[in-house]
Amino acid sequence: MLTDIEIAQSCQMKPITEIAAAAGLDPDDLELYGKYKAKLSADVWQKAASRADGKLVLVTAINPTPAGEGKTTTTVGLGQAMAQAGKNAIIALREPSLGPVFGIKGGAAGGGYAQVVPMEDINLHFTGDMHAITAANNLLCAMLDNHIQQGNALDIDPRRIIFTRVMDMNDRALRNIVIGMGGKANGIPREDHFMITVASEVMAILCLASDLQDLRKRFGDILVAYNYAGEPVYARDLKAEGAMAALMKDAIKPNLVQTLEGTPCLMHGGPFANIAHGCNSVQATRLALKLADIAITEAGFGADLGAEKFMDIKCRKAGLSPNCVVLVATVRALKYNGGVPKAELNAANLSALEKGICNLDAHLDNIAKFGVPCVVAINSFPTDTPEEMDFIRSHCAARGVRVAVSEVFAKGGAGGLALANEVLTVLDEGKADFHPLYAEDLPLTEKIHTIATQIYGAEDVNILPAAAKELENITAMGYGHLPVCMAKTQYSLSDDQTLLGRPQGFQITVRTARLAAGAGFVVCETGAIMTMPGLPKLPAAEKIDISADGKVTGLF
Repeated sequence: MLTDIEIAQSCQMKPITEIAAAAGLDPDDLELYGKYKAKLSADVWQKAASRADGKLVLVTAINPTPAGEGKTTTTVGLGQAMAQAGKNAIIALREPSLGPVFGIKGGAAGGGYAQVVPMEDINLHFTGDMHAITAANNLLCAMLDNHIQQGNALDIDPRRIIFTRVMDMNDRALRNIVIGMGGKANGIPREDHFMITVASEVMAILCLASDLQDLRKRFGDILVAYNYAGEPVYARDLKAEGAMAALMKDAIKPNLVQTLEGTPCLMHGGPFANIAHGCNSVQATRLALKLADIAITEAGFGADLGAEKFMDIKCRKAGLSPNCVVLVATVRALKYNGGVPKAELNAANLSALEKGICNLDAHLDNIAKFGVPCVVAINSFPTDTPEEMDFIRSHCAARGVRVAVSEVFAKGGAGGLALANEVLTVLDEGKADFHPLYAEDLPLTEKIHTIATQIYGAEDVNILPAAAKELENITAMGYGHLPVCMAKTQYSLSDDQTLLGRPQGFQITVRTARLAAGAGFVVCETGAIMTMPGLPKLPAAEKIDISADGKVTGLF
């Protein structure tokens, strides 16, 4: 079989103007980035706002193997299948980060015959949104340090600066650094840190802002530091929000691309779900709901992370109400959760599958707590055996859960028709009764405890003293009503990536708490989670190359 990039490069893409027309858009609605990419103008929402919303389908997954389980591939394939079934569907996805592209996981434009194209453009620089986010973030950092250097009129305490620099690359050497070295002219020496761009508050703000002016206001609300009196200092105090918004004037606009089969895809924003809130932009999702009868979106990693944040943060903030959840599972991941080492996942092992199926059960139980019906999609691999597939089907049937095998990787939209039919049945039944997991007025510590015990299955929560003090401070500042964004490993329901399956009797340890006032949530870091990943021993970057005629190879 051809590689992902070979399949993508052999695709005869349609001009993006044709894709736009299929979505009911005019050429004047587009700002073209070549023939096959475009941004949607700010006027599109005004044209579409009065239309009735379509149905919203969320694609999530069980806890994955390190290679991922094909959640984006399933999302893309489901969109293609809906189009083949004669339905008016649009996909809303996150943009890839360069970190995983050059690291271990590879690209994030789908795979096989269920991809979004132009694949290499999307996975590399795309329309420049990631760079704009990085620039806006680091402008604020530069203005902050310059303010201190130029007399520090705001009396900022350099020991209590909480806003950090970012870059969109896995670079562990930048996690903890010292800046301002080399003498008086080079600034005030202090400890600083880097996060990956997709973990930044600027990224979260882009994905939660309703328009450019909302974006600008949220930038002003970013808490950057405390002064010597312990009082908060915001980006607006540095007069940074206007320039930051100016850098984001194009990045705020959703991107339009297409699948291999010509299904429209709105791709915008890209926060990770393990260290951020894991959902594409509110703007893109809202537009997809207005432009299509069925909007299909995804949330990162397992349902304990992306889906919980989609429900409790994105839907709460944007007034969205999902109609169906698709839970992607693979035989490989279930065997992995049953204790099979990564190197042995291709071998048949029914007993490990039986042991690991508890992970699927945990996510099904969790999704039910939000009142949204679920369909299980078994993303098939060539190494899956009929006995293993039958076991998952029977298990789902015993639970009364709809299930379908998804073969979109190998067959494109045609391989997703069975899944599409199950989803359509759920949508027609109209049984969704969505509600968030917790109330806004619940104290922050209780929100953390609710997520940890009801979603992760923890026995208790251990909030370390520094985190507890910061949570008290955040509440005293008037932000106790905000939802919580938990930063946690994606490989386990717990905060220990070695505890697979459905662990019990464990505690969640909250190490830090940080107010993201502009985004509108509180970030809590658990376990050993890092907001700046590192490259693996053999990074994917070693296999990526470009020929003399400009053809990219090695992306997957």
